[in-house]
Amino acid sequence: MGHRLSKIYTRTGDAGTTGLGDGSRIAKTNPRMHAIGEVDELNCSIGLMLTETMRPGLAELFLDIQHDLFDLGGELSIPASTFIHEAAVNKLEQAIDLYNDDLPPLKEFVLPGGSRGAALAHMARAVCRRVERAVLELAATETINPHTTTFINRLSDLLFVAARVIARDSGAGEVMWSRKRG
Repeated sequence: MGHRLSKIYTRTGDAGTTGLGDGSRIAKTNPRMHAIGEVDELNCSIGLMLTETMRPGLAELFLDIQHDLFDLGGELSIPASTFIHEAAVNKLEQAIDLYNDDLPPLKEFVLPGGSRGAALAHMARAVCRRVERAVLELAATETINPHTTTFINRLSDLLFVAARVIARDSGAGEVMWSRKRG
């Protein structure tokens, strides 16, 4: 595949437009670019989360998800393309079921925290919800692969479950919201 980024600055975006994967140019403020940027931030958030120690299998799962997010960014950058399929959604649902089975039922809301790793997973979950809103905003005016929105929704669920698992595995436990504080 040759060198994809042999020159980092091209000056083609200096006037406020950027090139899409299909060769077309759009404003950097376009909802499509907003969604692509949010996906990139989510991928960065997961990368930061992955700098923390976590149980075997979980880190590998999220590294694979980072690749899926790169594919999702590609899908958004090439209008009418499809790179996210039902199999990616199924992988997330299977992971949610696997990791959630060992967790105690929730009786209260979970506050972000417990351990650094858990807090980073909660931060990635919040960014994922922002991705979902950006993609849905784009979907209001353009056709979007339906598996993409489902994938993002399931990913936020998985990040929540992962935060719980990471907090529990750290020994710090989860921080639960309390009605009767103060």
